[in-house]
Amino acid sequence: MHCPFCRHTDSRVIDSRTGDDGSQIRRRRQCPECSRRFTTIETASLTILKRSGVSEPFSRSKVLVGVRKACQGRPVTEDDLALLVQRVEESIRSQGSAEVDAHEVGMAILGPLRELDEVAYLRFASVYQGFESLEDFEAAITLLRAERDAAAPVKETVPHRDA
Repeated sequence: MHCPFCRHTDSRVIDSRTGDDGSQIRRRRQCPECSRRFTTIETASLTILKRSGVSEPFSRSKVLVGVRKACQGRPVTEDDLALLVQRVEESIRSQGSAEVDAHEVGMAILGPLRELDEVAYLRFASVYQGFESLEDFEAAITLLRAERDAAAPVKETVPHRDA
């Protein structure tokens, strides 16, 4: 690590701490040449492999822009979107791979977005999954309804006794 002050090629680590969310390491360093101190932050790089074959660094802001478009006009707050983007990144990083296919990013978005807002989910899915007809929308809506009905608690009926 080069010293940012004198450009010396070495430094000594004085202290190391993990960041608030545990995804980065903050290191306090001291230059043996000029004795000045500085801080470095280390994060694991995450690369997205796009369909075209191009690789680019993972961008929270790109995920946020795409999800924000799907949520336009819906009762979704910026905090909701920020949490969703965080969940997506955590999901992708938990796979343990430094390079992830763009398709997997889209799949990681669909689940949390469906929980957040079903209409926004359908909007995003229609673009991401390339819906081409009304039947594609109908199939997605039918699947949503089936999943919602399966998750709904079953109400037990108690027989009514007349006195």
